[in-house]
Amino acid sequence: MPDVKHFDPDAVLDRVVRLFWRRGAASTGIAEVVAETGISRSSLYATFGGKQQLYTAALRRYVDHHSRPVFDRLASDGRGLPGIAAFFDGLVTARCSGEHARWGCMVSNAHAAQDAGAGEREVLDAHHEALSAAMRTALQAARDQGQLRDGLEVGPTAQMLALLAYGVNLRSRAGAEPGELSATVDAALRSLTSSPGNP
Repeated sequence: MPDVKHFDPDAVLDRVVRLFWRRGAASTGIAEVVAETGISRSSLYATFGGKQQLYTAALRRYVDHHSRPVFDRLASDGRGLPGIAAFFDGLVTARCSGEHARWGCMVSNAHAAQDAGAGEREVLDAHHEALSAAMRTALQAARDQGQLRDGLEVGPTAQMLALLAYGVNLRSRAGAEPGELSATVDAALRSLTSSPGNP
């Protein structure tokens, strides 16, 4: 078995995350992974498995390091609709400016690729449930504070907002302007309340 002790697997995986996030799994060959990481093909396979296993490991790391901290902040925000608005403001900013501008979301990109294996699908489903759960918690806080219109169902609305987040991710990768994305989010959030000024 090749000696795989001369590199840090977590550091290598972070570089792989960036590569797959930016280019997508289908467009990235294992030779590009070798070039990006400086690790031999045999060492990569010995440590992570084949390309699909490597991609799934990178996707899990992306969720743990990029998605879950954001979901946790949303769930613990406590302000209701203003907290949801802040989540989307941060999402639009992250997707349209800074180091990862126009990369989209690695998870949303994986959904759009439509070729997920079983391990990858498990990651995507868990991510969606975590996002939806955070949205449900924030919406429940909004309901407790009287911010939602009468009759609004929290569960389906949380799913709708999760899908809106995926849409922001995909449209930003396609080049949509931040103002367009923010206006769409604002319209969606206004539909949740009959009171002017919320969030």
